[in-house]
Order: sequence, then structure tokens, then C-alpha cells
Amino acid sequence: MVRSRSFIATPPGATIKEQLNDRGMNQKEFAARMDMSEKHISKLINGDVQLTPETAIRLEMVLGIPAKFWNNLEAIYREKIIRAKAENSMDSDIEIAREFPYSEMAKLGWVSNTRDVKEKVVNLRKYFEVVELSLLGNEQITRITCRRLAISEKSDLALVAWAQEAKIKARDIDTAPINIRGLISVIPEIRKMTVLNSNDIYPMLKKYLAECGIALVLLPHLKGSFLQGASFMDGNKIVVGMTSRGKDADRFWFSLFHELAHIVLGHVGQSNGTSDDDERAADKWACDTMICHEDFEDFRKTGNYSKESVLQFAKSQEIAPGIVVGRLQQEGLIKYNTLNNLKEKCELVA
Repeated sequence: MVRSRSFIATPPGATIKEQLNDRGMNQKEFAARMDMSEKHISKLINGDVQLTPETAIRLEMVLGIPAKFWNNLEAIYREKIIRAKAENSMDSDIEIAREFPYSEMAKLGWVSNTRDVKEKVVNLRKYFEVVELSLLGNEQITRITCRRLAISEKSDLALVAWAQEAKIKARDIDTAPINIRGLISVIPEIRKMTVLNSNDIYPMLKKYLAECGIALVLLPHLKGSFLQGASFMDGNKIVVGMTSRGKDADRFWFSLFHELAHIVLGHVGQSNGTSDDDERAADKWACDTMICHEDFEDFRKTGNYSKESVLQFAKSQEIAPGIVVGRLQQEGLIKYNTLNNLKEKCELVA
């Protein structure tokens, strides 16, 4: 028996059981008269197997009730199961849909604007390409490698929504076959872009990464996602989604190198996502790739973090001064309100 708010799906087996009780016949005798196994009869009465037209004919012979009656009862049962499950699924998905930042997604043009909650569910199902929103918890559907500042249930759903948009946008980006060695070889060139005008960066980044089988997508920040970047497999390409959250260039570059680290270190596509160790490894790779570890240690030992010293060190590393400032702030060597005038804003144009 399957229940929902409006439907109760009772199997034809309940009627069969009533007939047997009226006749004082046990299932063993009934199975013999039907020329079926006791196991099959038990499943038939419990609704675990379908009542076929052949079985309906046998029931007509044994119980004297027309086959048409049994076929109709089975059809009604199957229809009510579908309706009950659909209603239960909708009720469950309505609760999930309420947790999504639907209004913001609609303003961005990701989904159609509506106030009807059932329409929201249908629109979200189509957006995520799933028959039920509960399936978004399946690791095979949402295997995302990402860097976030905080995690909550709503932020996770916002992240999934943001990543889905990145996936949709990436489908229009042509890429070469995935080439990790090729990516490693162009990392130095990508690193040099930190000193370029932000208007020139995206086309170059997109080209370099596409040649390595990576589709780079820039998207606006989705409120509540606490997201800076995400990477995942989609078909025969790797998708790297980026947002210039906070709009500080040093944050953007660290987030980008963090996602590239996941690719280089083989974290993308893992069935269980990334572990804390993976995230720490990606952070270290990003830090050491942007600023040579040995050189930074030598700079740290000087204890001189003046504007002039930072500018000189950044020039020797051929990177933007703001990245050095961000690193010093992150490691607690200077306060977060110090040398921020050396940081540039990141206004990438897709």
C-alpha cells in the first residue's frame, strides 16, 4: 500500500485476500488451484508483483470474478501508485525548493520567475536536469570540488545551483582533450597574468585553459553560496567556475590557483569529493606556485613589510603586489587593514 495526502493505492491482492477469507481458503490451497508457487501468490497478495492479464484469467477461473474486473483493479492500483508517489515527491521537493535562492536565480535569468511553489519545483527540476530535487544529494550527480568560506545546508544548495549554471555555460565552450601536463606547462604564463589589466585577462585565461581541456566560466556571486571557485568533470572536459567575490584581485587569483591545484593534484572527479587534506594540499600548492616558497621564507625573515619592500619583492617574483599583501595578511604577518592600497580590484570581463 502506498499513501499520500490525497491518494491511497491498495493492491488487488487485498481483494484476493478478502475472497480467500470468505471462502475459508488458505494461500497454499489457492496457489495449488492457481497452478502458481506459494511465493508468487504471497507477492501477488502483498502487491509486490504485477497482476498480469494471464493471472486475471486464472483468477476468473478460480474465484469466478471476471478477468476484466481484476485487470481494471490492477490499472487503478498502478495509476494511484504513480499519483501518490508524484504527490509525495512534490511535497518533498517543495521543502527543498524553499531552501534555494530562487528569486536571485530568477533575477540572473537562470530560471523563470514565478511565485507558484509547484512551478518553482518544476523549473528547478528542469534546471538541474533531474526528475526529483532530492537526487541532488547523489554524489554521481554533484561531484564538485570547490573552495568555500563556510558551509551550511542553504549554502550547499546555493553552491549546487551556481555550479549547475557553470556547467550549462561550459557546454558552449569548445575545449581540446584534457591535458594535465599541458596545464602544468602553462602555469607560469598564467601566473604572469596577475600583473595585467583585468580587462585583458579573461580571453587569455580562457584560451590557455581550453587548450588543456578546461572550460573557464565566470559567473556572478550567488548570495549564500560562500563560493569563490569550483571545479568538476562534465563529460570530456573539466569545468572551472570562478566568481570575483569580494572583487579583490588577490582573492580571485588565489581561488583560481586553488582550483588549478585540484586539477593538477588529481582531486577533480573523486567520487567522495575533496577531503580536508585535499583542501590543505590545494592551498599549499596555490601559495607555493604563486610565490616561491623559499623566496617567501627569505622575505619573511627580513621582517620588513613596508610598502617599498613589498613592491620590490613582488617585482622580483613578477606578480602583482596585492598577492604579496594578501599572503602577508593571511599568515598574520601584517594586519588586514595594512597595505590594502596595493591591492587591485578584479573586474574581469567575460
